[in-house]
Amino acid sequence: MQDFWQFVGSYWWLAFPLAGILGGWGKAVNRSSERRHQRNIELYKLQHPEVAGLDVSSPAWDSAQVKVPGNGEPGKTPGYTEADVAKVMDEHDAVNRQWLSYELDVAKMIDFPMMSDVRQPLTVAFLRSKRDADALRPVAAADVVDKGRWDDYRNAVNAYAVAFEVAEKEAHRVKDSAFSEPERLRLKTARKLVNIAEDEAGTASERRTAYTRARKELDGLIVLPDVTIASLEQKLAKMLEPGS
Repeated sequence: MQDFWQFVGSYWWLAFPLAGILGGWGKAVNRSSERRHQRNIELYKLQHPEVAGLDVSSPAWDSAQVKVPGNGEPGKTPGYTEADVAKVMDEHDAVNRQWLSYELDVAKMIDFPMMSDVRQPLTVAFLRSKRDADALRPVAAADVVDKGRWDDYRNAVNAYAVAFEVAEKEAHRVKDSAFSEPERLRLKTARKLVNIAEDEAGTASERRTAYTRARKELDGLIVLPDVTIASLEQKLAKMLEPGS
């Protein structure tokens, strides 16, 4: 024990750098724990949309006394109107437009690769929610003639909107951090090449070459959806038409 105290007396000055190192380590652990906690919260929201302030349990009763075919007694409100269905269909369209803004833009896919990475749970969750909402979507608002179908469709669109928002926020947070440094350099190169390919000021040869090289750089890094590739190729074909 005496030897221990002699050691402490001789090397007391080590306490200061060690305190700094341990303090920095503690902060890093806290930040990591906070990120993990936030991710768990977002996943819980996907599983329980009601926590995001969505009405998924009780009907929004309307004051208008209307009758829906097959929905109960005459004069009793069904809990929704055709206008309500149309509003949810508009919300559905709005989320689809947000999704398409990634699907049809190679540059955004490169900037936020998680949005097309089906290995990520949040990406899979919003794609499944989209599939469910699309399957329940009526051709017209008037086609929803019973409250059960109204509840199913409304809740599916709500879940889709929440799932997409959560996935998008996470994609913007992580960006390309899941890739190694050499892979990130390839993504940056591909991003520049896509810009050249879409630049109308460039020659036809330059744009074709840039597009081919961009596809090579992305090979093995990002799997571009067919619709994304088709959109870019269509855009390039239009720009490369004689007289364009």
